[in-house]
Amino acid sequence: MNIGEKLQDWTLLPISENQEVPNVNDFQEKPLLILFFYMGCPGCKGRAIPFANRIVYEDVGVAVVGIHTRFEGRVYSDDELEKAKEEFHIRFPVYRDQPEATTFKAYQAGGTPHWILIDVNGVVLQSIFGSDPNNALLRLDLKIKELTKTI
Repeated sequence: MNIGEKLQDWTLLPISENQEVPNVNDFQEKPLLILFFYMGCPGCKGRAIPFANRIVYEDVGVAVVGIHTRFEGRVYSDDELEKAKEEFHIRFPVYRDQPEATTFKAYQAGGTPHWILIDVNGVVLQSIFGSDPNNALLRLDLKIKELTKTI
């Protein structure tokens, strides 16, 4: 996704039987931070998931959605993803990308972790690959702070 474009619909699957997949339009009350991640990615588990959890925990006024995607590597079962939510104390809703990374590709993600920050109008404000605290996460944190000052 390019900066300034309206967010396209996603193609996601639930990871549990009682989980409903929201529509992108369900997030127009506050900004949305999308995290594409993969459980086989060390940067996702070590830095990206904790960062996303911090955004949720600090309740800065941004909704967070995790999209587990697989553009390479083994397939994780729904049970494994549910266990990972407990193990990594994931505090945001997590959905599975359609097989072969349909949403990942449509949103032009560069790898995992990849972040997309959306404003209340569904417009892409930032699209960043990586979890380096002095680069991707710092830039993302600053953009979130800038965005939430105006809400």
